[in-house]
Amino acid sequence: MIDKLDFDNLAEELEALGRSEHRELKSRMEVLIMHLLKWKYQSEKNGTSWGKTILEQRIRIKGVLEDSPSLKNSLVDSEWLQKVWINAVTEAMLETGLAKKTFPLEPEWTAEQILHSGFFPEHDSLTADIENQNSPDTKKAKGHDR
Repeated sequence: MIDKLDFDNLAEELEALGRSEHRELKSRMEVLIMHLLKWKYQSEKNGTSWGKTILEQRIRIKGVLEDSPSLKNSLVDSEWLQKVWINAVTEAMLETGLAKKTFPLEPEWTAEQILHSGFFPEHDSLTADIENQNSPDTKKAKGHDR
């Protein structure tokens, strides 16, 4: 049985799977950072949808990291985070119409802060509303636990 395994193809498939998971982590981090930037630098437009997107990306990233714990190494790689940050800044500029100089070109938050469920730049009462809407008790009270 082992003699019949095509180790070269198996190795290629494993590498492709790893690249796919890495792309997903990168993409989700970019979306998360972009929304955190919009939250901070366009605060007059903060709304529950941005907050929900932030929370959703954190949940999805947590799942990606649980499925592939080795990806946690990317989060402590300053060069990787810098690339993700620049992409997120570019997207935030395009979505908000704000000038490039509005946003810091270097990460202003650590990956740990970015992923922390309670972290929202310039924390305000809207954050508490969003967190309450997504709590298990609130969902249960609204009948969403079925």
